[in-house]
Amino acid sequence: MMKTQTTFAASVVLALALASQAPAQNGDVFELPEQCSEMPVSAMRETQSGHDMMDHGADHNMGMDEDHGGMMPQHVRENMQKMLLTMPAMQQGMMQEDPDIAFACGMIAHHQAAIDMAQVVLDHGQDVDMRRLAEEIIEVQQDEIEYMTEWLAHASR
Repeated sequence: MMKTQTTFAASVVLALALASQAPAQNGDVFELPEQCSEMPVSAMRETQSGHDMMDHGADHNMGMDEDHGGMMPQHVRENMQKMLLTMPAMQQGMMQEDPDIAFACGMIAHHQAAIDMAQVVLDHGQDVDMRRLAEEIIEVQQDEIEYMTEWLAHASR
């Protein structure tokens, strides 16, 4: 149990560090609806100054070398790679001036991350209950993404 918790914690730290430093590979980018792409000037200044949310108090290297990722199981590597796509979008979405739009934009990326994680379980998991839960999560999260995307289209008029 302790080894699993340690591995998970190290994986999360690695994903967060990589999300703030590395662009998505193979040109893959998770894109939010256009209503989420306008970042307020104050947030742009803060990000450009090098003090964005991912920089506060984080040691991005955490003593891990480039080979560390090769020691992780395939499902962990896939989850980390998918997080590299959604974490920057979640951060961008939450920086919107309007709190309702910020919530919807951040949650769209958050829900996409849940869908991505559920898909990894379907690709690699064996437990019938977890696979069923993953299928339910995908269905519900897709419906909620659709709802928030439609809400954003109406709210931005």
